[in-house]
Amino acid sequence: MDLVNVGNFIKELRKEKNITQEELSEKFYVSRRTVSRWETGSNLPDIDVLIELADYFNVDLREILNGKRKDNNMNYEEKELSKDVSEYTKARLKRTSIITLVLLIFSMTMVVIGFIFEFIDIPYDHINGFIRGVTYGSSFATMIIAILYITGIFDKFAMAKYNHMHNK
Repeated sequence: MDLVNVGNFIKELRKEKNITQEELSEKFYVSRRTVSRWETGSNLPDIDVLIELADYFNVDLREILNGKRKDNNMNYEEKELSKDVSEYTKARLKRTSIITLVLLIFSMTMVVIGFIFEFIDIPYDHINGFIRGVTYGSSFATMIIAILYITGIFDKFAMAKYNHMHNK
């Protein structure tokens, strides 16, 4: 904390209110000389007076202690970034839900087809065995892919691949 910056900021706030050191000193029951010391940075107000100054000048206590106003543009940028991240997260969740739903519908369809082949009276031959194997295998593989997608393992793999490709 730079006392000179704090003092200059108090002086700036006082001038914005268009009051004199004398008027400020009367408001806070201190001498004009004390206000002068605050503004030159040779002395710092007590914490209770700092809090009252912050209220009086309608600023944050941290602003007084930092000797400058908060950057409101940064707050706006942070809000916009937060909004963008929120929208991205919602879109990603929606995409994940749709992809997961499609994978699970496909998987369940393959299971049903496999059961149909099991329970209808079709003679077992190489073609029927192949179809049964494909339906159960694709159902199992699809469920595994859905689980990997939901847990984010694919994202981690993609990020690792991206980092590997760009760190060469």
